[in-house]
Order: sequence, then C-alpha cells, then structure tokens
Amino acid sequence: MIALCASLAMSSRAANAQVNVLPREMQNIGVIEHLNSQVPGDTSFMDEAGHPVRLSQYFDGRRPVVLNLAYSRCAMLCNMVLNAVVRALQETPWSVGEEYVAVTISIDPRETPAVANERRGRVLAQYNRPSAAAGWHFLTGSESQIRRVADAVGFQYRYDRAQDQYAHPAVTMLLTPDGKIARYLYGIQYRPTDVRVGLLEASQGRSISTVERLILYCYHYDPQGQGYVLWAMRVMRLGGVVTLLALGSFLTVLWQRERRKRPPGAQPPAAPTSAAA
Repeated sequence: MIALCASLAMSSRAANAQVNVLPREMQNIGVIEHLNSQVPGDTSFMDEAGHPVRLSQYFDGRRPVVLNLAYSRCAMLCNMVLNAVVRALQETPWSVGEEYVAVTISIDPRETPAVANERRGRVLAQYNRPSAAAGWHFLTGSESQIRRVADAVGFQYRYDRAQDQYAHPAVTMLLTPDGKIARYLYGIQYRPTDVRVGLLEASQGRSISTVERLILYCYHYDPQGQGYVLWAMRVMRLGGVVTLLALGSFLTVLWQRERRKRPPGAQPPAAPTSAAA
C-alpha cells in the first residue's frame, strides 16, 4: 500500500512537471522589463519609403513614442496586436502624428520597405486620422540592428526554421520623448484608459492640459493587474478640494447678491452693544 501511494505520488509529480514545462518553441519567449532604460537611437533602419533612418529621429524631445516589434508575414499574433493598438488609439483623444509618434519595427530582416509600406497603408486606413500619415513609421533592418532594439526593451523572440515563423510575445512599449522605456502594455486587447494614461505618463508632463494632469494624478499603474487603476485616496482628496471650491464659490455669489441689494450709501447693520445684548 505504501509502495502504491509512493508510486502514485511520484507519477503525479512527474505529470505536474511535464505540464509546467513549456514547449521547446516557446522557451525563452517573453518580456524582461527594462523600465527607464534607453532605447539605442543610433540603430539604423530603412523607413517605408526606402530611406535610411536612425531610430533617434523619432525621439524629438517633445512627444512620447508608441513602439511595436512585429512582422508582416505573421499569420496571427502580430495582426492581433496591431489591431488592438489601432482600436485603443482610435479611442484616445490624442492623435498619432500630433501629440505622439508611433514606430513599428519588423523583426524579420528579410522584409523590405515595400512590404512595410503595404502594411503601413492598411494600418493607416484602419486608424483613419490624417495626422498619422506623418507620424506612424514602419521600419525594416538587419538582424543585428533589430536585435539591439529588442534586447534593449527586453523583447525575447526566436525564429522557428521548421515553420518559417517567429515566436514572440504580445506587447507594446511606450517610450518617453527622449527614448526611454516608460511602460509596457501586454496582450491583444488594450484598454483605452491604459493607453491614454500611459501616454500621459510617458510624456513626462510635457504640454498636457489641466484635465489631463488631473487624470494622471488620479490613476496609478498596478503591476499585478498590468494596467492603470483609479487611486481612491487621491480621488477622495481631489473631491474634497472640488467641494471646498464649489462651496466657496457659492458663498461668494450669495455675498455679492446681498451686497447688490443694499441701497447706495447704506451701511451694513452695526453689531449690537453689550447693553442691548
């Protein structure tokens, strides 16, 4: 009986171990976050028009950058990630090419600027905002240059020769205007709130309105949920300040109305004397 129990226990542990082991093609695929690290701006690529560019050209010191690593021949995941990015950006008040820049780098060194331009055309048609024509860039380059950017942002991917496909994670990076990693957004569906607050955070407070500052004040990033949530204490404080301002404004209006009702030259009623009191 004891031997049977021991045998079952060992079989159970072996089964659990096998369940927990990732398939070979998925090993070493994922993201190692490098928050606040600098993306190598001296890396060289070709843009969608076939012009040589450096990544630093898209860090203008004023606008944050949405960065994706994908490739056009991807059968499923890349399309799902890019579609999710487009949908989320459509629901964000800021526009690509105005308040921020978007850069998509192909992880397949075999892809050409012509292929990138074709993909870009489909994405811009889906996004459907005129400013994106000058603000969303699709880059191709050599394996060494792609790897430098991928390693800098912690994007782990691998080429599967048997299937002629790349295994890679589903993630979008938000960069500061000077090219540092501000936030990672994961998955194939992004909440517009996460994108909006992430862009505000990545902008480092540059040229944002009072309302946007209040949004940034009220939200904070939850690393467990990998998204932005309302900070209840700050919302309560903000609500208290708004209440005090509203009450002060109300009393000021009442005082001004009362003052206008008095006849010209009339003095306010005198305080009662001690005897009268």
